[in-house]
Amino acid sequence: MSVPAEVRRLPNQPGVYRFRDAGAKVLYIGRATQLRSRAASYWSDLRDRPRLRRMVPLIAAVEAVVCDSVHEAAWLERNLLRRRKPRWNRARDGQESTVHIRLEAGPVNPGLKVVYSPSPGCFGPYLGGARARNAVSALHRIRPLAYTAARLTPAERDMAAVRGVTPADRETLAASIRAILARDPAALAQARADLLALRERAAANLSFELAAEIHEELAALDWIVSPQRTATLEPADLRAAGWADGILVLFRVREGRLDEWTQRPCPPERAKRYLTATPDEWRDFAARNAELAASLQ
Repeated sequence: MSVPAEVRRLPNQPGVYRFRDAGAKVLYIGRATQLRSRAASYWSDLRDRPRLRRMVPLIAAVEAVVCDSVHEAAWLERNLLRRRKPRWNRARDGQESTVHIRLEAGPVNPGLKVVYSPSPGCFGPYLGGARARNAVSALHRIRPLAYTAARLTPAERDMAAVRGVTPADRETLAASIRAILARDPAALAQARADLLALRERAAANLSFELAAEIHEELAALDWIVSPQRTATLEPADLRAAGWADGILVLFRVREGRLDEWTQRPCPPERAKRYLTATPDEWRDFAARNAELAASLQ
């Protein structure tokens, strides 16, 4: 089967794709690290996926949303499936669990903990408990806040001495971790540099298992701090719109989750009221996805 022209026009960026049949009914929703490659794979050999092979002849239209990260694409897919699961999707949720990272900065039990329910001091939400725990390990490796507790066991005191930290460093380390989890560019750059230096040192010392462990931790940290707006701790409700070449794309956020995405032909005079009501922080996201929608017509 030849790959449809609209699939070839997809960008190779992270995002979510959607297939519709001739009656405009949604057949399937999926996410991709690279939209064009992933969508094109449905027109290749699907011998290992006989169920989806039966779906492909029904596809009459391809739609997509470009996201700022793979993590954002994972959240958008999850949100859309939770709202309405198409016939050809097997699961309503993804495989990843929803977690948060809680920062404790007090003297009794300072440090980071992966939790399933948000509470004061939490960052997130994140998809993937294993990734979140690896990210916490990465942060402990470079910002050992746990070793600044007022009371430590003898073994912990020895480790604190090796890491060169004391209770006097608690506030500084907590502030650094807070900045990293808040995606501060300078803090993130320094954190990555610190982890890369540790990985290179481990490899130079032929500690390849440790180097591989740090590599996984770095990837996990990149996952949780990657840009994503489709799921937040803030219970916001809003609509965002983009328009290009006669196509209006609408996104709806309910209680902090972007869970509805529609697109339709619309004259510019009717689109204006939607565009005017779009929050500034959503304008670029909506506009570029309207341009993509128009290019796939």
